[in-house]
Amino acid sequence: MKLVYKGKTKDVFEKGNGNYVLKFKDDATGANGVFDPGANTVGVTIEGLGMDALKLTTYFYTLLEEIGVPTHFVSSNLAEGTMEVKPAEKFGKGLEVICRLKAVGSFFKRYGDFCENGQPLDYFVEVTLKDDDREDPPITKDALGMLNILTADQYEDLKRRTQEITKIVASELSKRDVTLYDIKFEFGIVDGKVILIDEISGGNMRAMKDGKFLEPLQFAPIILG
Repeated sequence: MKLVYKGKTKDVFEKGNGNYVLKFKDDATGANGVFDPGANTVGVTIEGLGMDALKLTTYFYTLLEEIGVPTHFVSSNLAEGTMEVKPAEKFGKGLEVICRLKAVGSFFKRYGDFCENGQPLDYFVEVTLKDDDREDPPITKDALGMLNILTADQYEDLKRRTQEITKIVASELSKRDVTLYDIKFEFGIVDGKVILIDEISGGNMRAMKDGKFLEPLQFAPIILG
């Protein structure tokens, strides 16, 4: 396979059949050796994180496909730590979509004068540009349209899908007495439709169990048993 891109947490290879293969790594976002799902740089390496991320992504993507929510998932190979995916066209240079159920992290840092730390939010969706140099700036629906990154209809599809998928993930966590605070997704265009891409794992969500925030490696044992 041909390496086409080295990412923060995954490397991307051409498979040769039109699809791509994602190789999961043990790197996570954060700073100074501390994990932070809201960070935009790799700050910590956690042994076993890549395999856990692949297992959780396989679990959630399989669940989503079974209930009719489209993703770019084709199959996974746990022995090799890889996942085969359909090719997707990204929006601009890439977007990150956050769904927030609690006022924590960067949301609270920005709006702390108007909310309490941890107060409930109603599946609030915000979009940021994938731009490390500018620290992934938030961008509005109007700006996305004016800059020809996506259309108004695509934004509404993206928002609807984000809330739909977040509710599914939150429900699965709730069954294990875990409370989801926020989660980060990526979307792309596959066959003309806005669909979920990349991963769903402990590395891109913030959740609490028994009064403590979960570390990335704690998610898989709880969810997968």
